[in-house]
Amino acid sequence: MSTRFRLSAPRHSYFDEPITVELERSGVPVSGPFSLREKPSGRLIPAQLKWVTDETVAICFIVDRLARGESVEFELVENECTVEGVEVIPSGEQAVAFHIRGSLFTAYHWDSESARPFLYPVIGPGGGCVTRHFPMVKDIPGETTDHKHHRSIWVAHGDVNGVDNWTEEPGHGTIKHKLFLEQTSGPVFARVVALNDWLDNSDRKVMEEEREITVYNICDSACVLDMRVAFKATEGDVRFGDTKEGGICSVRVATTMDGNKGGVITNSYGAITEAETWGKRAHWCDYSGPVGDRVVGIAIFDHPSNFRYPTYWHVRDYGLMTANPFALSAYKNDRSLDGSHLVRQGSMFAFAYRIYIHDGDVSAGRVSEKYHGYINPPLIESGK
Repeated sequence: MSTRFRLSAPRHSYFDEPITVELERSGVPVSGPFSLREKPSGRLIPAQLKWVTDETVAICFIVDRLARGESVEFELVENECTVEGVEVIPSGEQAVAFHIRGSLFTAYHWDSESARPFLYPVIGPGGGCVTRHFPMVKDIPGETTDHKHHRSIWVAHGDVNGVDNWTEEPGHGTIKHKLFLEQTSGPVFARVVALNDWLDNSDRKVMEEEREITVYNICDSACVLDMRVAFKATEGDVRFGDTKEGGICSVRVATTMDGNKGGVITNSYGAITEAETWGKRAHWCDYSGPVGDRVVGIAIFDHPSNFRYPTYWHVRDYGLMTANPFALSAYKNDRSLDGSHLVRQGSMFAFAYRIYIHDGDVSAGRVSEKYHGYINPPLIESGK
């Protein structure tokens, strides 16, 4: 078996970039192992099957560097390239952990004491946690303790058919983990797909959610996580109400990174601080600041397929950063506006985001370049 393709970068440069290539299924083994041989160097690069249909397969790999104007040819070969990869490992009875090359990166929790699933800790460059520990870990000197529902990285919304599924105040709704549809480990990425039920404040099911989390085997100076959230209106129509209290992709950064403690909020237009970024549309938003003895950052990338792209941002100097496209009346300070969205019975409503954790501030992390890798990947030309 031999399948060739060429990767070229006519407009942008790429570094440590996850790439997915679709190939004709005929002749490609769907169980591996296989690698990519770079031409003409002969270097072997780890490759991993991402998905399969009747006619095509998708292969994922990491391009460590491809400068603007360059191109490189690859050949898919039946040859295992032995590397330390990314593993999904059980962590107690109500969590699974992602380990990159043997070290903990993050864990997905659905414990009964929490109103909703979340990712924690989130280990960045240098080994420090880039998200707040509270309320998962309490009594850390100097750490803020406001908004106990801000659990590291999570998904929630404050008005789902009129019910608050954002806070943990009396009368709130919940998100309950049902099961995993997939748990995959490999040399290039690890992935879990969780099936969750969204419940109202009487524990009645409102809708289902599939949450897909993919963690890539990227170098030590950065981490890349993709999150896909797909809602299905299984029980009737679902209305996502106009409220700022929510975020389909939500982050609470480490207290030392807070904008009112020396951290910096930056969006894709170059706006900085809460005053310039809150309620504004942008393709991405980045929060950077000190963790331990170094500056690190965490960015959320909005995907062009998402509702109201580029999204609006509910981002605060006290450490909150969420992608919330619904709160038009609050953002515009105009109660005549209605940013709500109705999902009809049986319909899907899906979102995709990339979370990029980097060394240094927004410039040192080359966040703008990295975003183009997400939405404008290298060109792929199939071989003969």
